[in-house]
Amino acid sequence: MIRVPSYRDRDVAVFGLARSGIAAARALASGGARVSVWDDSDASRRAAADEGLALGDPAGLDWRREAALVLSPGVPLTHPTPHPVVALARDAGCPILGDIDLFAQAEKTLPAHSVAVVTGTNGKSTTTALLAHLVAACGGHSVACGNIGQPILDLEPLPDGGVYVIEMSSYQIDLTHALRPEVAILLNITPDHLDRHGGMANYVAVKRRIFDWQDARGVAVIGVDDEYGQEAVDRLAARGRNVVPVTVAGRSDVGVSVQDARLYDSAISPSEPVCSLDGIESLRGRHNWQNAAAAYAAARALGFAPDAIAEALRSFPGLAHRMELVATVRGVRYVNDSKATNADATARALDSFERVRWIAGGRAKEGGIESLRPWFPRVVRAYLIGEAQEAFAAVLERAGVAVERCGTMERAVAAAARDAHADDVVLLSPACASFDQYRNFEIRGDHFRALVSGLTGDSAPC
Repeated sequence: MIRVPSYRDRDVAVFGLARSGIAAARALASGGARVSVWDDSDASRRAAADEGLALGDPAGLDWRREAALVLSPGVPLTHPTPHPVVALARDAGCPILGDIDLFAQAEKTLPAHSVAVVTGTNGKSTTTALLAHLVAACGGHSVACGNIGQPILDLEPLPDGGVYVIEMSSYQIDLTHALRPEVAILLNITPDHLDRHGGMANYVAVKRRIFDWQDARGVAVIGVDDEYGQEAVDRLAARGRNVVPVTVAGRSDVGVSVQDARLYDSAISPSEPVCSLDGIESLRGRHNWQNAAAAYAAARALGFAPDAIAEALRSFPGLAHRMELVATVRGVRYVNDSKATNADATARALDSFERVRWIAGGRAKEGGIESLRPWFPRVVRAYLIGEAQEAFAAVLERAGVAVERCGTMERAVAAAARDAHADDVVLLSPACASFDQYRNFEIRGDHFRALVSGLTGDSAPC
């Protein structure tokens, strides 16, 4: 693990005992802090106690003695209302931070390294994993961490020259103050998590905060295919910052761009492509072109050669639940895009295929699927599940899209398999949260994968 010595012989409270909270408690204790932990869940408290961590009910702590409150990113900090433990800490003037800030405090104890952070409404995990893959494939040492995979404080320190690639949600950014990344990536911004940030303006401000952490040497890689990204580029460029714009709207004479699946780097040549993304199944679709362009720009900023990066792109295996080709059965492709928990993410999936049998639904987010109307002509039939079934059916039927109300994943997969013809794509891209029927999107995607594996016929898992 990465030890955090900055609170040696001081009291620190950790609230929220999911993976990152437990890792933070271990890292603090190993650095000599007196750590007390708590969670609203009885089961989580019991698990922490079984591990030997000291429980401390926040209501009984002397907050004037606490050097810090380490808060899980899942605990409300500001909206819709701060959690009571936040109010206790604030009233006592106790600093509130997250596990990424603890890592930042511990950085001076680690071998020389670089940090790249990745945020955005969509594409964070794929870009994080892809950048870590590019660094490793180009001969470096890297790890993908943060909001993806293993908590950062659970990691063993990387050797000299390593790159920590940290996926950061808006919740984690809210709890981070001391990080100084060499490269910061903002992919895109569309409405999401507005209840936790009090509106779109606050959400945008939080996402852009990653650039405020950087010093003059830092490189900002920013997707400019939405207005918020372009505004960020303009603001940073006016301050003389090192900015690399990224676009998939066509070839550009600044930054990194993609046109017709060909990636261009204006620092090398505005007219000759560095490489083609065509045929890389794990980077299929315009949204993945944006991920690839951003990861390429970041790898260049970290000092890797364009030809080596281009070659490494072709070997990226992709991530589960993100445009994952699960199997081909009798010429029908089954694609697991369970990570698409909002309409913007689903738009990217629908844009990638011509004939779609679309499995959608769950717990709807604000706006539903109205924004997906331009892609409805690609939908041969929609198979709807979950709480959003009737609301989605109303929108689709008004648009003339064939609909089948299935209710559950089992019935949706069976119905789509019954109807599908060769060259169709059965796409799970729910445009919804999973919480009405599944604990998380991973379990939802795993269920889809298991159902597809049970289909008869000549299947070729991928």
